[in-house]
Parts: sequence; C-alpha cells; structure tokens
Amino acid sequence: MIITFTGNTSLDHILFVPEIPTSGTVRASRAFESMGGKGTDASWILSKLGIPSLALGFIAGRNGERIKEMLQEQNVETDFVAVEGESRRNVVIINESDSQQVTYTAPSLQVETKHIEKLFSSYKVALSRASCVVLAGTLPNNVPPDLYTEIIELARAKRIPVVFDASEPFLSAGLAAGPNFAKPNLPELEALVGHPLPNIDDVHTVGRELQQRHGTALIISLGDQGGLAVLPNLTYRIPPITVDVVNSSGAGDGILAGLAYSLSAGMSIEDGLRLGFGIATAVLLSPRTADFDPTASERFHAEIDLIPIK
Repeated sequence: MIITFTGNTSLDHILFVPEIPTSGTVRASRAFESMGGKGTDASWILSKLGIPSLALGFIAGRNGERIKEMLQEQNVETDFVAVEGESRRNVVIINESDSQQVTYTAPSLQVETKHIEKLFSSYKVALSRASCVVLAGTLPNNVPPDLYTEIIELARAKRIPVVFDASEPFLSAGLAAGPNFAKPNLPELEALVGHPLPNIDDVHTVGRELQQRHGTALIISLGDQGGLAVLPNLTYRIPPITVDVVNSSGAGDGILAGLAYSLSAGMSIEDGLRLGFGIATAVLLSPRTADFDPTASERFHAEIDLIPIK
C-alpha cells in the first residue's frame, strides 16, 4: 500500500479566461473543480492507474469533506485528521491565449498539538502495511517544518522508501532525514541553495552535492526543459515531450506517483522515471489538476528518453 501525506489539503477551482487583466470583471469560458494538494494529487493519479493508496493529512470544513468524498469515489482509502478552519480552495486562472496561469492560495487550517499527535498515531499504524510513502507540499502555518523530518525518519527506520516534494523551509527539513527521492523544481532548488542556477551544469552540480550530502536521489523538474535525475551513480537528462499545454497544475505530482509506484512494485528507477514523466506529460493535456488519460500516459511513457550525462 502506498501512503500519501498532505499537510495542506485543498481543492482547485480552475477558471479558463480569454485574458488576465489587472482590474475589472472577467467572464470565464470554462470552470472546473478538481483535487488540489500534492499528496492527494498523487493518490488521485495512482487511482487512475488502478493502484491503491491511503491518503493521510489534515482536513477541515466542507472543503475537507469534499476532498475526502472525491478520493473515496476514486477508491482511495482515507484516514485524515479533522482540524479547525477550512481546507483550502485554490483559484487557478489560466489564460487561454497563451496557457499562462496564476494560482491564488490562502492559509486556512488550524492545527494544534493534539492533531499532530493523532496524525502520528495513524501514521505509525499505516506504516505496518506501507510499501512506499509520498510526502508532498507545504504544511499549515503553525506546524513546524521538522514534522517532515520525523515522518521521514519513521519510514526510513522501517526501511520503507520515501518520495518527498516540498518547498523551503520544508525541503531542507525533509532532506535532513534522507528520503530516497526528492523532487524539487528549479525555483525550489534555487531557494534552497540561495542563488540562481542559470544553466543545466549549475543544476547538476548542486544536485550532485545534495545527493552526496543526504544520500537522496534528486529528481529536478525543469518545466519546459524537462528534468534532471541525479542518482547515486549517474545522472539522466530527461528532455520534454512537446505537447500543447492546457493546465500544468499537478504535472509534477505525476512524477511523484510514478516514482512511488516503481518503488512499491520493485521496478527499476529508469522505468519509474519513464512512468512518472509520461504521466506528467499526460496531465498537461487535461483542464483539471492532476487528471489525465491513462492511455495517453502509456503512450508518452514509451517516448520518454533518458540521456546519461557525466
């Protein structure tokens, strides 16, 4: 069983508009509700592949109930901790003329010590049947970043592989515990090291330093430049497949899902990378976050190229 954890659970409200002005009223041509939150996105994606998962995290209010309902409709098992406040509803605005998008979020969950204790209780029980753990996204405002350190250490102590994806300050806290894989994008990696990385050689150098320091393979998302997989003994450059992007939200979570499944099923890392980047490419074609056509992902899977570099 693959376990996913989402600290900031959310729904995405997606609006397609002819332009994104600085003021005035804009009438959307299309609107969609979809799953949001990196960990729950991974569970959603796995369900589309027929792979069972257990979704953990914090939920609150009507949005939280809707998140749980949507996942359960997809046969995802859930064991969320109910807290005060309201799970987020992100607003994703996509400019139809050029596919540029803006996402608006706001803090909303009110997590107390008793909620964290309940989460750890559920998590420790879940680890007894876990084949892989996916930890992804930010944490609510009053939850310390080292929650990720503790969650990863518990899994690693039981030799359960961990796939991790978060921005600062959560990224550095998680890396300190040595997850098997971390998937930062380029801006997140630059925030971690504190300076720009203007070319692929710079990204590779930093990725290798982090891999050696933490024993963690770095799968670095480079947007329309594809990705870079910095593994213990070699690095792969992963060129992108050119498609007409509809919505990029949740594409990176496809990589998380592919890696988690490969670890859970005992596949090679190469097959996991092809699967993950194939799913990510298919997600780009859907108007909904983290949604995709499995037939398309299978086709893209076969087209993903892994180029070894020094």
